[in-house]
Amino acid sequence: MTELAPLQYILIGLIFVWSGFVRSGLGFGGAVLSLPFLLLVHNAPLVYLPLISVHLLVFSSLTIALNNRRRLGGSGAQSTVDWQYLWKALAVMIGPKLLGVFGLITLPSGVLSGIIFSIVMLYSLSYIFNKPFRSNNRLVDAVFLMAGGYISGTSLIGAPLIIAVVAQHVAKERLRDTLFALWFILVTIKMAAFVWAGVDLQLIHHLWLLPCAAVGHVIGLRVHDRLLQAETPIFFRVVGSVLLAISVVGLFSAFR
Repeated sequence: MTELAPLQYILIGLIFVWSGFVRSGLGFGGAVLSLPFLLLVHNAPLVYLPLISVHLLVFSSLTIALNNRRRLGGSGAQSTVDWQYLWKALAVMIGPKLLGVFGLITLPSGVLSGIIFSIVMLYSLSYIFNKPFRSNNRLVDAVFLMAGGYISGTSLIGAPLIIAVVAQHVAKERLRDTLFALWFILVTIKMAAFVWAGVDLQLIHHLWLLPCAAVGHVIGLRVHDRLLQAETPIFFRVVGSVLLAISVVGLFSAFR
């Protein structure tokens, strides 16, 4: 990261607090809802992507470990991660994910972003109005998972498509940690590609940005607990509102 003005460093720190809050509060959206703002401060995607990736690896693994230790505790309770469905989804996504990482298929970024965010906007409205889409169609689910896997390989905007499918099959109390486990696997592949390509991982900046993300993470954990105690329609309206915000920001960026 080049030398920036003090105000830029402050803004970047605050955005990473926001990123940690969204990630732990909902289990997704930390990257998509922070990257557009980061690029407004300093337009350098390859600076931020390794930072966001490492934060996700650290906090997702830590959250899953602590939640399972607290929940299981020798009681034989169910894991907070739905591993059975996660492996099924990953089996569908892994091929397109690798294609995206290595850039074997290329589409104009504006077209790709426009398509994905238009679909996500439809999903978000269905959640907001408490009429969530239920495809009951394995082919449709597979198409969205494959598209989400490919897009997550090329960028960081694949999560909303994946969420649209996974949220139909995983109980809401296990949804966040299941997504965390899935993101951990997908981001590990992405990080391996960064190392292979010689991308600067910005290790020095983790010293001050990890604590920023940790502050947001702790706040987000409390918000998540409140969401789980709320009625299911409220939970999905919050999810839908975040997806709608992602879609609006994404469509604006794509058409701009």
